[in-house]
Amino acid sequence: MSVVRGPERIRRALLGGYPLLYIVSWEEGRVERAIAALAQKFYEKPVPFSVWSCVDGIVTGTERLPDTADPLKALDAILAASGPGFFLMKDLTAFLGKPEVVRRLRDAYRALKGKGRFLVLMSPRLVIPEDLKKEVYVLDYDLPDESEILFLLGHLGKRYFGEKGLSEADAKKLAMALKGLTQDETEHVVSRVFSRRPVFDDEAYFEVLAEKQQATRKDGVLEFVPPRFSLADVGGLENLKEWLVKRQNLFTKEALDAGMPVPKGILLMGVSGCGKSLSVKAISALWNLPLFRLDMNLVFGTENPEQTFHRALQSVESLSPALLWIDEIEMAITGGREAGGGDPSLGRIFSTFLTWMQEKQGLVFVAATANRIHLLPAEIIRKGRFDQVFFLDLPNENERKAIFNVHLKKVGADVSLFDVVFLSKATKGFVGSEIEAAVQAAAVEAFNQGRKLTEDDMSKMLTATVPLSRTMDEQIKAIKSWAHDRAMPASKP
Repeated sequence: MSVVRGPERIRRALLGGYPLLYIVSWEEGRVERAIAALAQKFYEKPVPFSVWSCVDGIVTGTERLPDTADPLKALDAILAASGPGFFLMKDLTAFLGKPEVVRRLRDAYRALKGKGRFLVLMSPRLVIPEDLKKEVYVLDYDLPDESEILFLLGHLGKRYFGEKGLSEADAKKLAMALKGLTQDETEHVVSRVFSRRPVFDDEAYFEVLAEKQQATRKDGVLEFVPPRFSLADVGGLENLKEWLVKRQNLFTKEALDAGMPVPKGILLMGVSGCGKSLSVKAISALWNLPLFRLDMNLVFGTENPEQTFHRALQSVESLSPALLWIDEIEMAITGGREAGGGDPSLGRIFSTFLTWMQEKQGLVFVAATANRIHLLPAEIIRKGRFDQVFFLDLPNENERKAIFNVHLKKVGADVSLFDVVFLSKATKGFVGSEIEAAVQAAAVEAFNQGRKLTEDDMSKMLTATVPLSRTMDEQIKAIKSWAHDRAMPASKP
């Protein structure tokens, strides 16, 4: 089924004869241009198009109608006009708390109906008084789609990349990255990134993705996570890596045009410190998608957690294609309580999340992590919510070798001088984060003594470390038992 874009939605509403329209959008310029175009084409010949704001009053073309900044006087002038026409009112939302304004709008509905005159209200917020709900037809004006962005890049590309502009492949890749931004935001981002360096490379691409951070900062509960890690930074977890690599290109335009199914998400659960968060961060670089972390503590710290959570989901969907990371999802669902009861908003948030996961339209891939997996209800684990549920166990010997290789290289050590087979055997029961911490601590000790890190330094540090699996043996056994037939192992045997 094809998607009906903003201009066509307006045209269909006009064909339905709705005299009062309410358009929800941030983009005044695009909406104004769309209605101006309809004023030229909707009827056999062009009809007048007027715009009202609380500062300028009614303006038709270059003519300003005096004494119409007041909304009641403006509505009176609109009702007094004759013949077909379009009237766009930009700031009326702020006055909808006044009963006289609501009354005059209800009068306008009856007066304009069937006359070929249309009154369009516009605001980024949907605010409709109860008394007006039956008279107003509401529609959303979508952000620019890929074809609109490509058209815009055709003009901007020549400005920054010469007469040839961007190649078709680069333009499509950049257009996907810019989805979720307004037309004005798109122009600002392209100008900021390419005016200094007119080259479209990986660095420029990730800089464009980072611009989506601006949109999430205003919501306060979504955090943009820069793509600093790759799959090479993840030791082991070969089953998980293989699954991710196979789906690497499913968010590209080619895959979407071919009708490939879009992945919904994965749930990573298991022992703390085994690489769940690192794996989520690596997906961003592998799939070339921006990653946003939803902080549930901030959600529950607001006056209305349900509304904040819903708004966060809407925000990340508007920025799609994107990755949404929900860390410790069991805390979001149960508040950390064994029985999950207490705060009624928890149940409503859980219900909202399940429905959204099932029905979401945007290209949003959800990566959720969980430590206390016994708190997860069955509804969230079943197929249809997540594409796959992975269990991250204590790393095996081969994985511990891989983890040592990764972290020894990170501290500048010559891996060939270390017996990683011995080190991996000596760290049986260690989680990845414990190996990382031991390597870093040993490197700091060696640096303070003005020498290179040695295997002896590593052995001393490992001897002084008590792994989590030893202090929490019972809990880890319970986690393994619970996950045995509920999840796919992230590691190969």
